[in-house]
Amino acid sequence: MLINILLVFILVLTIVIPIGTYFIGNRERKSFKRTLAINILTFFGILVFSQIIVFSSSVSAATTAASAATLTTGLGYIAAALSTGLACVGAGIAVASTASSALGAISEDPTFLGKSLIFVGLSEGIALYGLIITFMILGRL
Repeated sequence: MLINILLVFILVLTIVIPIGTYFIGNRERKSFKRTLAINILTFFGILVFSQIIVFSSSVSAATTAASAATLTTGLGYIAAALSTGLACVGAGIAVASTASSALGAISEDPTFLGKSLIFVGLSEGIALYGLIITFMILGRL
């Protein structure tokens, strides 16, 4: 458990330190590209290293869990993930179109604020429906 917390802390530092040095220091284009390359290489290198450590330490636990799992359990988890993921993608598309239209309407006439917020809220509700279906699927597993 301590190794996982340490690895997460190191991953956060690989994101924060190079970007912070760019914003504090000189903002040249070459400096930004070098900082971004170092950030990406360090982040993914530590990510791969941490996954090797995590999966190598839990091999025995995975074999016992795999023997207890059935096909229906696995398909249930896939269905739960798909229902949440696709509902959130659909909600994102809906919010993108309704929010931009709502901002245009509000800029023309500020009295449309209440009506436009209702439509944006309805499009955000699509993600909640997917989440409810996910909870229903996971409750049956």
